[in-house]
Amino acid sequence: MLLAAVLATLATGSVLTWTLSHDEDAPRGGGAAAGSGSAASSTTVVIGVDAPLSGGLSSMGVGMRNSAELAARTANETKHVPGVTFEIRALDDGADAAKGASNAGRFVSDGKVLGVVGPLNSVVAKTLVPPLAQANMAVVSPGNTDPVLTLGRDWAKGTTARPYPTYFRTVATDVDQGPFAARHLHDEAKKTKVYVVDDTSAHGTALTAGFTARFTKLGGTVVGTEQVHPAERDFAGLAERVRSSGADAVYFGGYYDTAAPLSVQLKRSGANVPLMGGDGIFDQQYLATNPTAEGDLATNIGVAAEESTAGRDFLARYGKAGYPEAAGWYGPYAYDATWSLIEAVKAVVTANGGTLPGDARTKLPPAVARLGFDGVTGRVAFDGSGDTVNRRLTVYAVNGGNWTTVTSGPAAP
Repeated sequence: MLLAAVLATLATGSVLTWTLSHDEDAPRGGGAAAGSGSAASSTTVVIGVDAPLSGGLSSMGVGMRNSAELAARTANETKHVPGVTFEIRALDDGADAAKGASNAGRFVSDGKVLGVVGPLNSVVAKTLVPPLAQANMAVVSPGNTDPVLTLGRDWAKGTTARPYPTYFRTVATDVDQGPFAARHLHDEAKKTKVYVVDDTSAHGTALTAGFTARFTKLGGTVVGTEQVHPAERDFAGLAERVRSSGADAVYFGGYYDTAAPLSVQLKRSGANVPLMGGDGIFDQQYLATNPTAEGDLATNIGVAAEESTAGRDFLARYGKAGYPEAAGWYGPYAYDATWSLIEAVKAVVTANGGTLPGDARTKLPPAVARLGFDGVTGRVAFDGSGDTVNRRLTVYAVNGGNWTTVTSGPAAP
């Protein structure tokens, strides 16, 4: 369900002008305080948002969009960039890679769009980011985890090369998830023999490669490996091989729709061991389709907003703004991604004597690269590849039929 309207009255009594529309192509979140006299002289900067606003992942996408709007709203209310009013232009990708390039073209053709927040999915990023890079447009993602986007195709072989100098992200990646899971299983859960399975996807194989390397380095043993097709649901033979191997855990690289039946059939075979995966299984659907999930584990990128003062403040402001949808896991990261572009605009305006230069779009990527500020998710800054320096993750376990936090911390060194 798309957002039909948002609250326009701020707690301070000032009124922010919003574009209220079901059309996601319309700018949203702009405007200046009523009666300030600044609206007429203000320069409008539009920040694009690409997210799944429809389909199965729409709850995540709408939370991203709302959070981006909240950032624009906050910047306008506080006049964070004097003389500049921010608006949000959100486009729906439906988690469909085919829409990535199309949406990129629409952003590029709009001269007021100086940067883009999103997308959520790495598969969409692979079609959205290249045309934006060709147009020298900064894009900051709050959700992509594929290492290829920042490190290049040969990253797993130890050779890295940044393919898109205009692309950044505010979340850690699959490079971190596998080793983080290995450290938890070996050092905290005291598992020494693991059976490793992946679904042949780029996400799955990246997870298992990182996991295997770190687990064996820590002294653990991989007692078996196997690849399954993402659409496969009959795992009776694999479950028996896991049971016979003596494994005390299974590490799975892939998504919940394949992991859930694997977990069920493992328990049915008598291999009563936990299955652990990455953020691809950290989903309520994993629990809904898996009555035997108790004790299973998952890592997720980042840390829950409730665990920090800045995160709780963000959630309070988000709630006060009146959005009917939850911010979701990626909302805080979308807020910081949007604020990165706002801070970059501020830096460009300041360097140009207080006005927006005509080539502001091309000046934004290097300005983003130089950023460093405290955001709602922690320190926001980027390394030479465009990845966040704030690489934190969380381990969850199924307890009482719910995902519960076990531990969180920095990526394994």
